[in-house]
Amino acid sequence: MEASLRDFKEGDILEGEIVKIDRDEVLLDIGYKSEGVIPSKELSIRHDVDPSQVVKVGDHIEALVLQKEDKEGRLILSKKRAQYERAWGRIEEVMASGQTIKGPVIEVVKGGLILDIGLRGFLPASLVDLRRVRDLQPFVGTELECKIIELDRNRNNVVLSRRAFLEESQSEGRKKFLESLQKGERRKGTVSSIVNFGAFVDLGGVDGLVHVSELSWKHVDHPGEIVAVGQEVEVEVLDVDLERERVSLSLKATQEDPWKEFERKYQAGEIIAGQVTKLVPFGAFVRVAPGVEGLVHISELSDQHVESPEQVLSVGTEVRAKVIEVDVSRRRVSLSMRQAGDLAEVVSEPIAEIVPEIAPESEVASEQEPGAQAPEPDAAAIAAAETSVAEAPPAAVEEVVEEVVEEVVEAPAQVAEAPEAVPEPASEPEAGPEPTAEEVPPAIPAEEEEDVSLEAILQDLKRREGRSD
Repeated sequence: MEASLRDFKEGDILEGEIVKIDRDEVLLDIGYKSEGVIPSKELSIRHDVDPSQVVKVGDHIEALVLQKEDKEGRLILSKKRAQYERAWGRIEEVMASGQTIKGPVIEVVKGGLILDIGLRGFLPASLVDLRRVRDLQPFVGTELECKIIELDRNRNNVVLSRRAFLEESQSEGRKKFLESLQKGERRKGTVSSIVNFGAFVDLGGVDGLVHVSELSWKHVDHPGEIVAVGQEVEVEVLDVDLERERVSLSLKATQEDPWKEFERKYQAGEIIAGQVTKLVPFGAFVRVAPGVEGLVHISELSDQHVESPEQVLSVGTEVRAKVIEVDVSRRRVSLSMRQAGDLAEVVSEPIAEIVPEIAPESEVASEQEPGAQAPEPDAAAIAAAETSVAEAPPAAVEEVVEEVVEEVVEAPAQVAEAPEAVPEPASEPEAGPEPTAEEVPPAIPAEEEEDVSLEAILQDLKRREGRSD
C-alpha cells in the first residue's frame, strides 16, 4: 500500500522490471499503482530500433520520469534519458582521470562514427586509426576503445579519439622500435600513403617519410610516378628523430647510382647514342642513360663554326657522341659530336657562300692527289709549274714545262679565242653593234698560238730561275 502511494517527480530516476514488450512501447513495473510506460523512441539512442532488440521481459533497468501522468493517467518514462544522466557523470570522471571508454559503433555519419557510450559519442574519421580510414562502414557493430578529448554537456557534445588511445598504447613499443633503428640500415615496409612532398612507408607500426627527392635518381614530378599505396618497398634509414618520433627514409639509396653505373659501363673515347634534352647558348645537353645527361659544348657540335646550337640540333634529336670525360664526383659528362664521326651536321649558310665558285672555263683537267685543292685557271698552272721547277733538278724542268704547256693547249676556250689564256668574264657584256671587217684582227693560227704561249712561259720560268739560256 505504501509503495503504491509513492510520489514521483519529473526527472527522477527509477528502477523497475520489464513486464511487457509491444511494438510501440514497453511496460515497466516500478511498484506504482500502475506500470510505467516507455515509448519505443525512448528506449535507445539508436534511431528506429525494434524494442525487442533493446530489452527483454524480466530485465531490470533504470528509467527517468518524463511525465508524471498522461491523459490516461500513466507514468511516462525514458530509458535512454536515464542512461544519458548516468553516462554524463561517468564520462566526466573518465575524462578527468585520463582513462578510456568503450562502446559499440552504432552509426556512420558525415565525417565519422557514432558510438553508444550511454549517449551519442562522436568519433571523427581522422581519429579512428593511426592513419586516415577511407571506408568506415566495416566498423559498424564493433566495439572501440577511445579517449575523450572534448566534452560539452550544455551542447550535448562528446568527441572521442581512438587514435589517441592507439598512440598512447603503442608509445612504449614505438619508442623501443625507434631506438632499434640505425642510420644506414635497410628495412622493408609498405607504402601507407602518398602526398605531394613524398611517400610514407609503414615499417611495422611506425611510419617513415621518403621525401620526393629520395624516391629516385631521376627527376620526379609526383611520388605517384614511382610508388603506389600498398606497394612493398625496401628503404634505407637516413635519420631517426627520437624526440619528435620521426624517421627519414630513402628509396633511391637502395638502387645503384646511375652515374657510377655509367662510369662502369663507358670509358672516355667510346661512341654512344643519346637524345638532346635541352639547348643552351654554350651547347646542348644529351641524355645518354637514365638519370645521366652529358654536355656537348658548342665547339664540339660540328667541324664548322656554329653560332648557336639551334643551327645544328633541336630538342628530341637522336645523336651519336664521343665520350670525352666522365666526372662522377661532379656529376658531369663531356661529349663531342664533332669527334663522333658519321654525323649529319646542319650548316646555317648555303654551300655557295662557304666554298668559292669555280668557273667551268677555268677548270684544268689534271689528276690531283687526294686532299689537294683545285688549281686556278692559267695562273694556278703557272704557279704549279714554278713550284715544280724550284723543287726539281734542271733536267726535270723541261718535263714540267711540257706538262703545263700540254694542259694549256688542250683547253678549248684558250685555243679558240686568244693568244694568251684569259678567262671569260663572269657575265656576258651587253650586246652592241657588230664590229666591221676593219675592226676585227686577223686570226692567229693555232700553231703560232701554241709557239707564242710556249715561248712566253719558258722565258718567264727562266727569268724567275735566274737563267739566261
